[in-house]
Amino acid sequence: MPRQIGFLIFPDFQLLDAAGPLGAFEIAGRYVPGAYSLKVMAAEPGMVASSAAAGMGAGALDEDLDTLVISGGIGASQASKDPATKAYIQRVAARARRTASVCSGAYLLAEAGLLDGKLATTHWARSAELQKRYPKVRVEADRIFVRDGAIWTSAGITAGIDLSLALIAQDLGEDIARKTAQTLVVYHRRPGGQSQFSALIEMGGQGGRFAGLLDWMREHLDQPLTVDQLADRAAMSPRHFARAFAAETGMTPAKAVERLRLETARERVEASSDPIDRVAETVGFGDPERMRRAFLRAFGQPPQALRRAARA
Repeated sequence: MPRQIGFLIFPDFQLLDAAGPLGAFEIAGRYVPGAYSLKVMAAEPGMVASSAAAGMGAGALDEDLDTLVISGGIGASQASKDPATKAYIQRVAARARRTASVCSGAYLLAEAGLLDGKLATTHWARSAELQKRYPKVRVEADRIFVRDGAIWTSAGITAGIDLSLALIAQDLGEDIARKTAQTLVVYHRRPGGQSQFSALIEMGGQGGRFAGLLDWMREHLDQPLTVDQLADRAAMSPRHFARAFAAETGMTPAKAVERLRLETARERVEASSDPIDRVAETVGFGDPERMRRAFLRAFGQPPQALRRAARA
């Protein structure tokens, strides 16, 4: 049974706020046929003009949804004042598995009372205004996206793609989310923010001088992966290798190893039932406490919290 994903738009919506997430789910559906049924909706069905003048065809509002994704844009403030739209969002949120907003779409969620007492984010330029207008919302302006229970919010415009990749990962697994990101030519998990992280794509894992080495590293994370070992694998002297690797990838070999371990550990923490100490051992952290500290630095949460969130 396909998951019903509804995309709510309104006059003067931001085109990419809708098209980005729509495209991400569509591409994920290519890898898992039948996974999703996508529908663009508006309070007044028909051709809806975006703030860029280009329009998008929309059907009638649908309440039988797995996930509702609300676009943002300069028309968000006006749309949030519509009593019918507000009531619709409240009804759907009470039934749907997830409700999400892109950029200033957070205003529609806030007006519906769905962000009261919750962590949320929006475009950095509108964060202060959102906090002032809705003081019960716990706004985190530096986040790419935030999940608080069944409510997800994202930062400006292209962050809607980051949000969608996280939703896809929750539905279909990290591998499908990664493949979707590669097709879109975007980060799997964009660097920056407490919950964001990327590894192979950011480090040039899809091409470049050390592509093969990076793939090999990811398959041998349980080994020490010292500079000497990696340099020998690359047939280079340790000093030359360290300089060349940093110039190519933008980080030291040690940092690259940690990031690959973190990416793999997070996937196993969220997708498997393996004990945390076993995950730490198999990805090369060894000590669970060492992995916990690394998770806190990269994601802002310990492994156990990410596992609970993934299964909520």
